[in-house]
Amino acid sequence: MGSIKIAPSVLSADMANLKGELDKIAGADYVHFDVMDGHFTGNLTFGVDILKAVKRSTDVPVDAHLMVSNPDETVDWYADAGADMITVHYEASTHLHRTLTHLQQRGVKAGVVLNPATPVCVLESIIDVVDMVLLMSVNPGFGGQSFIPGTIAKLQELKAMCERHGVSPLIEVDGGISSKNIAEVVKAGANVLVAGSAVFKSEDPAAEVALLQKLGNEAAQEA
Repeated sequence: MGSIKIAPSVLSADMANLKGELDKIAGADYVHFDVMDGHFTGNLTFGVDILKAVKRSTDVPVDAHLMVSNPDETVDWYADAGADMITVHYEASTHLHRTLTHLQQRGVKAGVVLNPATPVCVLESIIDVVDMVLLMSVNPGFGGQSFIPGTIAKLQELKAMCERHGVSPLIEVDGGISSKNIAEVVKAGANVLVAGSAVFKSEDPAAEVALLQKLGNEAAQEA
């Protein structure tokens, strides 16, 4: 499977001390950047200027997750601001294939996100194109939610689909990830794990990132 990647979500960080918070996770593989527009989700978070500030403050690649109603029209904002990977929701993107290939042509890795109630089968016609699939293991909108157990079966189904197609996109899971469940999630097929509260609410975020990387890689070797 390769190395397991940890992507701490700045949704759980202290935004009054953004540079200091990012310094604590310098050993992470990605910074997960949640964009919520107050329409697709019931919350409002970060825009382009905050993304630019993140890019100025860290060398860790930024994984921008667009929870917005009009991703087809706004992906370029985040590409221009420096996002290294951009994921858009299947449920919100009218022209998904066009949007993903457009990002790739711009040199940005492109991915698709599925909400908990959206079945994996909808990816059958797009799986050959994507750089990453993100499965939401909570309903999007707020941090600190509990992991939805049905995500495990979805991961297994997604992994089987990738094998049928002979492709190996990154498989990311977002929501309720911690040291307690990371092994199960990795063994089911995930190789990028978003962790917000588990990292930034811990006493030592750097040590928590290292622990999650260690537990994830051990689980991958056993899978």
